[in-house]
Amino acid sequence: MNSLAISIVTYAPDMPMLVTVLERLDRALAHAREQGLLAQARLVLVDNGPGSDWLVPLQRLLVTASPAAELDLLSGHGNVGYGAGHNLALARSAGDFHLVLNPDVLLEEDALSEGLAFLAAYPEAGLVAPVAHDGSGQPQYLCKNYPAVFDLALRGFAPLWIRRRFQARLDRYELRDQLGDTVLWDPSIASGCFMLCRREALDRVGGFRPEYFLYFEDFDLSLRLARVARLARVPKVRIVHLGGHAARKGLRHVGLFLRAAALFFNRHGWRWW
Repeated sequence: MNSLAISIVTYAPDMPMLVTVLERLDRALAHAREQGLLAQARLVLVDNGPGSDWLVPLQRLLVTASPAAELDLLSGHGNVGYGAGHNLALARSAGDFHLVLNPDVLLEEDALSEGLAFLAAYPEAGLVAPVAHDGSGQPQYLCKNYPAVFDLALRGFAPLWIRRRFQARLDRYELRDQLGDTVLWDPSIASGCFMLCRREALDRVGGFRPEYFLYFEDFDLSLRLARVARLARVPKVRIVHLGGHAARKGLRHVGLFLRAAALFFNRHGWRWW
């Protein structure tokens, strides 16, 4: 029987949303247990928050948050960044599989069951990516080709009328031509909002690179995981993702995005067009 660790990194979280996220996680864990796919689960909630004001409500939340999992709260280390926060959780947990989960992702009840069943059936798979929709039911395209700088500029910052002129290009980047009910093997990039990983593969690549404070840590991890295992988008693994859109979060996030993009391309190779 499998064991699973889950890590969620928060920073001044939206508490009602986090409650819903944990409720949906709990139902998905219970479903996986009922299907005989999961024996043990551990949730590590990493608080990267500003000071101690968030600690008390987080502690209260965890009292009743997820009875289907053992609970661990890490706090007081400051904002070390998204990837480094998950690395803290990796150091505090063990298991056959590890789920990297955003605090704005709602799991369908059978999401973990389908993902764990897939990993059990395909030992060559090291990461399962889901099919996602946003809060209004519109599809999100979490798996992508290797990006060009132009693709990122279009997707993140261009006005709608310009994006429409290059829609065919964006469709190729977001792998929209490969949507469907069949498994998509070996996408270049998987989103960090939901990464169901074989723990052995994560350990082989050393987890996230901490120098990515925010943004592109998932791009980097995807490329490194692909060297030791296969990535797969599994349509039966379904989530609702309520976040994203760095450009809408203000200039600081734009700056973090650009810095991380430069770090990524310097390491993996620039592609302008």
